[in-house]
Amino acid sequence: MNTSAMPDAPNLFSYRKYWAQRFGVAPVLPMSRAEMDELGWDSCDVILVTGDAYIDHPSFGMALIGRLLEAQGFRVGIISQPDWTSAEDFTKLGRPNLFFGVTGGNMDSMVNRYTSDKKIRSNDAYTANGVAGKRPDRAVNVYSHRCREAFKEVPIIIGGIEASLRRIAHYDYWSDKVRKSVLLDAKADLLVYGNAERQVVEIAHRLANGEVIADLKGIRGTVHFVKQIPVGWLVKDSTDIDKPGAAMVVIDPYQEQPACDKKPEASESDEKVIHFDKLLLRKTQRAQTVIRLPAYEDVKDDAILYAHASRVMHGETNPGNARALIQLHGTRQVWINPPPIPLSTKEMDGVFDLPYSRVPHKEYGSANVPAFEMIQHSVNIMRGCFGGCTFCSITEHEGRIIQSRSEDSIIKEIEAIRDTSPSFTGHISDLGGPTANMYRLACKDPKIEASCRLPSCVYPGICPNLNTDHTPLIKLYRRARALPGIKKIFIASGLRYDLAVESPEYVKELVTHHVGGYLKIAPEHTEQGVLSKMMKPGMGTYDRFKEMFDKYSKEAGKEQYLIPYFIAAHPGTTDLDMLNLALWLKRNGFRADQVQAFLPSPMSIATAMYHSGKDTLRKVSRKAEDMPIPKSFKQRRLHKAFLRYHDPKNWPMLRDALNDMGRNDLIGNGKQHLIPSYQPKGTLEAPAKTQTFKTKYTGFDNKRNEKGSSKSKFAGKQKK
Repeated sequence: MNTSAMPDAPNLFSYRKYWAQRFGVAPVLPMSRAEMDELGWDSCDVILVTGDAYIDHPSFGMALIGRLLEAQGFRVGIISQPDWTSAEDFTKLGRPNLFFGVTGGNMDSMVNRYTSDKKIRSNDAYTANGVAGKRPDRAVNVYSHRCREAFKEVPIIIGGIEASLRRIAHYDYWSDKVRKSVLLDAKADLLVYGNAERQVVEIAHRLANGEVIADLKGIRGTVHFVKQIPVGWLVKDSTDIDKPGAAMVVIDPYQEQPACDKKPEASESDEKVIHFDKLLLRKTQRAQTVIRLPAYEDVKDDAILYAHASRVMHGETNPGNARALIQLHGTRQVWINPPPIPLSTKEMDGVFDLPYSRVPHKEYGSANVPAFEMIQHSVNIMRGCFGGCTFCSITEHEGRIIQSRSEDSIIKEIEAIRDTSPSFTGHISDLGGPTANMYRLACKDPKIEASCRLPSCVYPGICPNLNTDHTPLIKLYRRARALPGIKKIFIASGLRYDLAVESPEYVKELVTHHVGGYLKIAPEHTEQGVLSKMMKPGMGTYDRFKEMFDKYSKEAGKEQYLIPYFIAAHPGTTDLDMLNLALWLKRNGFRADQVQAFLPSPMSIATAMYHSGKDTLRKVSRKAEDMPIPKSFKQRRLHKAFLRYHDPKNWPMLRDALNDMGRNDLIGNGKQHLIPSYQPKGTLEAPAKTQTFKTKYTGFDNKRNEKGSSKSKFAGKQKK
């Protein structure tokens, strides 16, 4: 019986192993012919091409996929950060027997190289010694073209965060235009999106069994071309689902019908049978329905149609009820299958228990790979996020259903770190994932979960159907820190504090044992108008959490501080909103050390707002009221300057803005003033400098990705 109420999927490890399993497990996946020779291989079955340095660790997507394919019996080679100016590097492992798997890396290559102000970054955390420039812009496209040049007939499958968030026609911030699905631009045969374990394993086995790439249609979590609609499929126009027109209530943005309705009760058994038959018929019809989105040629020149397509796409992200999508690009039809079925706990354990060496490839010698240094002593305990923040790409990539590892599997990994890492000092840097505290949280009713169409389980408030019990996480913390040789376990992943306040016991456990003086949380903003566009809770929830945090810190005899993160220049933000945020920061004694403005990542809801100028949490129309969009370089700099109100270099700009806003009462030398009236020598505003991109490297294909790049970082203690 399928208790999850999700469609069935074969267990990842139930496939018959490929004959090449006889070669056994490689110490590391080979990156050269010499390493292949040492393993006794004459060829690779699959070659994975990545824009990252090869770290044989489960937090790095190519290592995870490579080890998983190895566990299926395939010989897997890695081409890491190849020279893309010719096809030579793409031939060094020979011709793959089955396919090339191509990714830009754990981070989107454009986010990796450019700041939110489109300035080139000075380093790359996923490269040895942080050297910048080791991957091209739009790496998925470039690598795919070189693979095709190297071996024309070999199938090319693209994936990872870069391909995942570009699977349909999407707004591209860096070129300021709507681009085609990356499947066309890369000239690839197939695209896998999300965490791609299920898709990749099925694809590899089917190709190994003699099928051709053109026959691999209808696999969940994949995107491919179709010449015509398959027989038996019903086509539904997207405007039948979300017709651009009058605004609808923001609380319920995508629902066609209430998601959590009680099931109708029948007093007679025959009525129950009839009801069941109707439900079964409706479910079958839904599974054979494809929604036609507006064509690329239409959305590229019409921001309202783009916003409409975005709304429809985001309504089809629940694996339990999502329908296929189709979008015409010129003469080609791009077919987007529903998301993959989430992994079970047993499958998650199997993926993380694979024989990773957990270190960088020997090719890098003693070089430091910054991303590895960040995550080498952290443990990923779950994936997915049901928060639904509009600026975040986690849901679009990993989905909103939480997939958790077992406690035993997590403890086993901690012990492996303790026993094998030469640099381990007894400190685990994180037990987390996309969020710190969604471990094992899910809908109370699997049937409701499978039918729900809401974009968030926690906005505008926590859904009554959501289980918020933090007991399993508390139990995990206690067991982990009791392990011999473990001195301290920190929680560094972002905390969802609106969930945490539902469990005072969890807050006490966290604050007493797992905070290293500072705890990062993300209110994102203080003003309700902006928060409603982000789908984030109000500051009242922050205040509740802070009260708990301070109380339990005092009880533990510890001096600890909250570090709040905020976003500058988010769609819907006015200059007044940023002024009010700056005043809040000053009242509460916060001084931002480093800030970033909102970065419109492909496919996010907030990016549709940015591009269209409309509130896409409501039905959009040409007559709908425009919302403020801070787009100009000058305004984006001003919004960041408000977050750094204390920096003398920002004072000239802020004085001009405050005078223009009629708030020169905030200019002066008293405590009630935001900025002083004087200007210290040598502190005149300087040209904006390139900021170093900082994020938390804790998961597959960079779980924080664009979300992380839009945050501010605070230094120093909060004043009391």
